[in-house]
Amino acid sequence: MTKSYDSLQQHFNLPHIRSVGADRPAQWLRAGWEDMRENLGASIVYGMIMAAIGYTILSYAVDKPYLFMTAISGFMLVGPLAAAGLYEISRRHEQGEKVSFMGSLRGLARHADSIAFFGAFLAIALIAWERISAIMFALFYRGEVSSVTNFLGGMLASDGNLYFGAAYLVVGAVLAVVVYALSAISIPMLMDRETDPFTAAMTSLRAVQANFDTMLLWAVMIVVLMGVGFASMMVGMVILLPLVGHATWHAYRDLVR
Repeated sequence: MTKSYDSLQQHFNLPHIRSVGADRPAQWLRAGWEDMRENLGASIVYGMIMAAIGYTILSYAVDKPYLFMTAISGFMLVGPLAAAGLYEISRRHEQGEKVSFMGSLRGLARHADSIAFFGAFLAIALIAWERISAIMFALFYRGEVSSVTNFLGGMLASDGNLYFGAAYLVVGAVLAVVVYALSAISIPMLMDRETDPFTAAMTSLRAVQANFDTMLLWAVMIVVLMGVGFASMMVGMVILLPLVGHATWHAYRDLVR
């Protein structure tokens, strides 16, 4: 497997990937916190926008359990794209500059085509997951689905629904792993270098493979932090999303030479 990835790296002329230890995710969060603290206004604007969008979507989906679950997991799928402006803030902060919210948006315009192309991939993944989720609910879930509370009660009331829940999680996890591996550091790379989305995705895949334990820990930390944001009715997301976004920039800088 390692040889095949090495061949992939040579064939597509991918940048060199560093091997990092399991202590690095905590360092990425600390560095991300410093970026956010030094650019607090612009960072918080991104957090407020995404929190407002997330709250609106969840409010609409609260009486549609399959859509509610899809919305939460979908937020994770498109998170790397939503944080693109935060990567620009961190990139400029690394160069000793302070950047406003509008300045970060102008920075996005430099790589708009590549980011839009990668965004289309994430959108397709999100739509595919929404359709798969709807089909699984329609075919296999037995019980009332008029609200999230009824859904959770129905899950516990039937062994068949417990099997459905397990299958639902497995299918969602497989899709999440694929998207995460291809997007973990792709958009920061597109913001930083003159490269194409395919090369960025293959570099991300290579980075995850070469640092599997560390990147798995990083994924778990992201899920936990985003979970806290959702549990706080998106209020915590105002801080947590910018924190994770800035930290992801430092993950990219640490992993890719």
